[in-house]
Amino acid sequence: MKLALHLALHTGQRQGDLLILPWSAYDGHAIRLKQGKSRRGTKEGRQLYIPCTAALRRALDAAPRRAIPILTKPDGMAWTKSAFHHAWSAAYDRSGLRDDLHFHDLRGTAVTMLSEAGCTPQEISTITGHTLATVNKILEVYLARTRMLAESAILKLDAHPRNAAQ
Repeated sequence: MKLALHLALHTGQRQGDLLILPWSAYDGHAIRLKQGKSRRGTKEGRQLYIPCTAALRRALDAAPRRAIPILTKPDGMAWTKSAFHHAWSAAYDRSGLRDDLHFHDLRGTAVTMLSEAGCTPQEISTITGHTLATVNKILEVYLARTRMLAESAILKLDAHPRNAAQ
C-alpha cells in the first residue's frame, strides 16, 4: 500500500493506470505511461512522461520486482481492482484518519501538492494528464490559501524587476 500511495501522490495517476503500470515504464529516472481513460471515449488516453521525485525513485528502487506490474499483492500476484479497493479501504480504516477519503482523492492531492511547490497549471497538467481547465477547477476547490503561499507570492512580487527601483 505504501508504494501505491507514493505512486499516486508523486504522479497524480488514476488507480486503474497504476495497477497495470509495468516495471518497463520506469527507467530509473522517469515513468512513461499512456493513460487508459480517454475523454468521452472518443480519443486515446494521453501519453505522459513523468520524471520521478527523489522520494518516488527511492521507493521504486527499493521495491521488489516480483511481476510485470509494479504494484502487486504481498504474494507477488497482480491486483484486481476489487482486491486493491478492499485492501486500500482496510489500510485507510487502520490509519485512523477521520475524513471519508478514497484512493482517487490522491489525484487531487497531487495537483495541490504540485501547485504548492510552485508549479504552473501547465506543468501540473503535463504530469497528471488533466486538462488545464480541470487543474484549475481542482485548485479552485481544494488548494488551501495558506500563509506559506501568501508569503511566497509577496517574495516573488518584491523580487520582480519592476519593483526593484521602488
